[in-house]
Amino acid sequence: MHRSAPRLTRILACAAVPVMLVVAGCSSDSGDKDKKESGSSTSASTAPKKKEPTVEPAKFSSLPDDPCKSITKKTITSLVPDAKSKNGTAATSSDVSYRTGCSWNGLDDKGVKGSQYRWLDVGFTRFDSDQTLGSGAERARQDFTKQVAKAKDTANAKKVAEAPVNGIGEQATKVTYELTKTSEDFKYATIVARTGNVVVTLTYNGAGYAGAKAPSAEDILKGAEKAAKEAVASVAAADEPDPSKSADTNGSTTSGGSSGKDDDSDSKPKSRKTSANKSSAKKTT
Repeated sequence: MHRSAPRLTRILACAAVPVMLVVAGCSSDSGDKDKKESGSSTSASTAPKKKEPTVEPAKFSSLPDDPCKSITKKTITSLVPDAKSKNGTAATSSDVSYRTGCSWNGLDDKGVKGSQYRWLDVGFTRFDSDQTLGSGAERARQDFTKQVAKAKDTANAKKVAEAPVNGIGEQATKVTYELTKTSEDFKYATIVARTGNVVVTLTYNGAGYAGAKAPSAEDILKGAEKAAKEAVASVAAADEPDPSKSADTNGSTTSGGSSGKDDDSDSKPKSRKTSANKSSAKKTT
């Protein structure tokens, strides 16, 4: 009896050792796992968020208030000598802050020497920058390409030629061709130019009637380039602050004095600007 008691104690002691080790081992593994999960959660929460790519802001936020004043009366008189309306005819548009234009036409009757017909048209299209569609300038480049292709694909056009033009906007292309209408041969010149996020498309054409000599292709092109330069310049002028207005001490604006420059317009321009935050050109190209 005395010998069996110590032996039983030793057996119980040995049996208890694995249990303690197992418990200790489980406790250690659980702690490491909690630390790993906690560290992973902290790392995920502190990871920097990726920023959405931004597009370049549009250069111009508006178009000329009155497109019929985008070309000077002096130039109009020279290119369309007997225009039906020196003030031009404004194009219809659902939103003139994105798309607008004007045209002039007239028949200069020279009696027995015949008559000279001239037609001039200018159009403006503006594109806003859009996160999905791209920058205004890039969208304008795409439209520029489309307008050049459209001019080249004029139905029944003959002797079509295309070439770049220097000194008009940031990029410009001329498209010249001939077209027979009303039994007369018309000479055409189209200038497509881009300035920032705006595309300017100008077309000038003419023909001689009743035996009058037809205008030369060189004269038609020269006239188109001159008018296109003025039209492109009017886009930048439309975004410039009005120097005739100044702020008084109360923060309101008052009209300033005359600038001293000759104004060749004979009608007051009507404000046509709308919010530039609308989707550009109705998100169409």
